Amino acid sequence: MSQTASVWLVVLIGLWAANLPFISNRLLAVLVLKTPKNLAIRLVELFVCYLLVGGMGLALEQRAGQIAPQGWEFYAITGALFITFAFPGFTYRYLFKRRT
Repeated sequence: MSQTASVWLVVLIGLWAANLPFISNRLLAVLVLKTPKNLAIRLVELFVCYLLVGGMGLALEQRAGQIAPQGWEFYAITGALFITFAFPGFTYRYLFKRRT
């Protein structure tokens, strides 16, 4: 897989994973919960998804060559990008008015 394809793969999976906690009522889209998820559970799930996507990106970078050292700035920027990716799912879950 080329480096460009790896980057696009991480971006697309990151977009999907950032919206997953807000679209799905299951925990990590796998485990059925007895009670509905609240915002705190969704935010913890969002953080777990961030770590999983970051790990996948790290593995792809390792496969392509040497891993570049990252400082706190990298994690601040990727965290902000991940939260920005989650905005459509958050909007769908909490800001759209549903007819009941």
